[in-house]
Amino acid sequence: MSPASCLLGVLLLWDLMPGPDALSYFGLTGREPLMVLPLGVDDINALPPVKICESFKLKRKQRRMCKRDAGVAETLVEAMHMSARECQHQFHHERWNCTLGKTRLNMLKRDVAEGRKRSRERNRFKETAFLYAISSSGLTHALGRACSSGKLERCTCDESFNDIDNRETWLWGGCGDNLKYSRKFARQFLSMNKAEEQDLRAAVDRHNTNLGIRSVTYQVVRSRVKTTCKCHGVSGSCSVQTCWRQLAPFHEIGDVLKNKYEKAMKVVSMTNGAGERAQLMNEPVGNEAPKGPKNNDMVFVDESPSYCKKGKYSYGTRGRICDKEKNCDSICCGRGHNTQSLIIKRPCQCQVKWCCYVECKECNTREEIYMCK
Repeated sequence: MSPASCLLGVLLLWDLMPGPDALSYFGLTGREPLMVLPLGVDDINALPPVKICESFKLKRKQRRMCKRDAGVAETLVEAMHMSARECQHQFHHERWNCTLGKTRLNMLKRDVAEGRKRSRERNRFKETAFLYAISSSGLTHALGRACSSGKLERCTCDESFNDIDNRETWLWGGCGDNLKYSRKFARQFLSMNKAEEQDLRAAVDRHNTNLGIRSVTYQVVRSRVKTTCKCHGVSGSCSVQTCWRQLAPFHEIGDVLKNKYEKAMKVVSMTNGAGERAQLMNEPVGNEAPKGPKNNDMVFVDESPSYCKKGKYSYGTRGRICDKEKNCDSICCGRGHNTQSLIIKRPCQCQVKWCCYVECKECNTREEIYMCK
C-alpha cells in the first residue's frame, strides 16, 4: 500500500453526502465521516503537504491557505484528531457520544429535499453547537502550538509580554505559543462568505465557531493561557527566571466548552427580511424582554432528540457499555441493561528496572460489564 493511501486510511472515510450549498467548515464540521486512529508521524511526512490539503473537502480559499505553508497541512490533521478525541472524551458517558459518521453529517446539513422542494433542516442542536466550537478551538490550539514548535514558516514564537508581570527577576524569553497568529488564521480559515451569513442557522454556526476560537485565546480567556517559567541561578536558587506563555492543555479547553454546552442558550432570529443579517435573541419567557447572547455563550436553535433509538441523528444506545452506578439508567433510556462477565488481561506486578523502563507481568482478571438492552 502506498504512503498516500495509508495516510488517507488513517485520516478519513470518504462519503459523497454534502450538497452544493453545504458550509465547508473543517474537522468535526467537515463533510466527511471521520474515524479516530493513531496518527503516525512517519506516515504524515511520507505524504506531500499538497496531497494532504487536497484530501480534505475544503473551499477554494481554505485550500489555498492550506497549501501556502508546508506545515499547515500537518497542523490541520492534528487539529482534526485532537478535536475528535476531545469531543468523544467529553461525551463518553452520555447518550450522544460524539459519533463521527453519518449521524454527525446529518447534524450539519442545512437543507433537506422534500420532493422537488428543499426546506431547512431542524438540526441546530446543542450538540451541533459543540461540534462547531470544539472544531474551531482545536484548530486555534494546534496552530498556536505549531508556531512555537517551528512547524509553520509564516509564524514564530509569541514574544509579547505583560509589563505588569515583568519583574526584575524575570527575563521574558523561551518560545511562547503564538495566540495572535493562531486566532487570525483560524478566523480567516473558518469564515463564511456573505451569501452564507444571512439566516439564523448560519448566524448560530458563526457564533459557536467564534466561541471556540475565543475559548483558546481569551479568558474564556486569560485563564486558558499559562505562564511557564524556567529557573536560573547559582545552585538552582531561581534568582532569575525565563518565562513564556503556553496554552493550557486541550482537555482544559474541552472542559470549558462542555460547561458552555450544559448552559447553552436557545435563540431565535429577530430579523427575517431578505438580505438582512440574522440577529440572535433568546426565547423570551412571559413578559421578559428578549436579549442577545453574550460572546461567551454557546447557542442553539432546535431542541435535541433523545438519542435513545437509532435514527437520523443517532445510532441509538442499544448495546452501549454503561456504568451501573453512574449512568446505565440514563444511557439505556429505561430499557435496562445486561450483565456480562469477561476475563480481561491487564498488566500487574510492575517493577521499575534500571534505569528507564517498567517491566510488568500479565494477569487475568474477571470483570463485569454492563450493556444497554
